[in-house]
Amino acid sequence: MSRPAIKPLIWVGSSLKDLRAFPEAVKDEMGHALFEAQCGLKPLSAKPLKGFSSASVLEIISDYQTDTYRAVYTVKFGDRIYVLHAFQKKSKKGIATPQAEVELIKGRLKLAEELHKAWQ
Repeated sequence: MSRPAIKPLIWVGSSLKDLRAFPEAVKDEMGHALFEAQCGLKPLSAKPLKGFSSASVLEIISDYQTDTYRAVYTVKFGDRIYVLHAFQKKSKKGIATPQAEVELIKGRLKLAEELHKAWQ
């Protein structure tokens, strides 16, 4: 029985650099979740990001000590996983994603679409 192909991860903008700045435990957790996504699975820690019309934009949330870290990726393009953003949530006003982060994610989703078209 052959294993399914592992989808490549494409890092959009500064997402890789940003994720690399996270604490080791957070990087391990997010790295494992992203690997599951690459294998075609939906990680337990991933959920659809609110404010996007479909379930193709997901976020991984990791709480570490008193901080919350998030990585956002899309499975919209079936053969590749695009990591759109990685950030530490700084707002203490509820669990909503700050609007500036949502706008950045929307812009990077458009960029991912352009990158995907160019790749094909």
